[in-house]
Amino acid sequence: MRVATTLMPDWPPAVEMLNDSGRSPFVLICEHASNHIPAEYAKLGLDDKELARHIAWDIGAAEVTRALAKRLDAAAFLAGYSRLLIDLNRPLHVADSIPQRSEATDIPGNHSLSIAERERRARLMFHPFQDSLRAHIDKRAADGRHNILIAIHSFTPVYLGQPRSWHAGVLFDKAEALGQAIIAQLSRDPMLNVGANVPYSVSAEADYALVVHGDSLGNPAVLIEIRNDLISDADGVAEWTDRLAQALSAVVPTSS
Repeated sequence: MRVATTLMPDWPPAVEMLNDSGRSPFVLICEHASNHIPAEYAKLGLDDKELARHIAWDIGAAEVTRALAKRLDAAAFLAGYSRLLIDLNRPLHVADSIPQRSEATDIPGNHSLSIAERERRARLMFHPFQDSLRAHIDKRAADGRHNILIAIHSFTPVYLGQPRSWHAGVLFDKAEALGQAIIAQLSRDPMLNVGANVPYSVSAEADYALVVHGDSLGNPAVLIEIRNDLISDADGVAEWTDRLAQALSAVVPTSS
């Protein structure tokens, strides 16, 4: 198989880094920002309709992350490739690091992969993202700056036939105080249903950045999940950017 590089148009950088010198204590992460799959992978055997679904990326999450980075003057790291190729929010050793099935959809191009292909995807997509994020966090720490990690994701209103009632969830493990404070701020709007550790929970087997770059280094880290039908257009992105900016600024002053 041809060895591609990130210098070719079909192989963009594995990480889009925004606002490296941002003054905010927050570092934004969007591991599922893109549904891009290089042509050599033949869409992993899927059609365009499938690749536009949540299985390939987190709809609206990239737009919220970019807008929030600007609003908060925060650094942000966004993925350049679809999570169907390799999931940046999963440890490399777990089965769904490279999923053979996502929700109820089979992923033909991920079956019977060689060790070499798995290592290739990790080398070209996973490690450049994680290494770039870690280098930024380490530099901030060396400069005496705070690192508060906020991962932005989105979730489907219905999963495997089961409706989800939440508008958003805030996920955390060790950063419970931060997570609960954000929930309290968002819940000041009585119309919002915001839950703790929904629709998922955080664990070392199911998450990567929050555990490796956050909890294990003593950096407060939470993951914010927004229901994707609420951020599927510009108005929704603007509304949730404003909502999150106000909540985060209330919890941690931007000058910290």
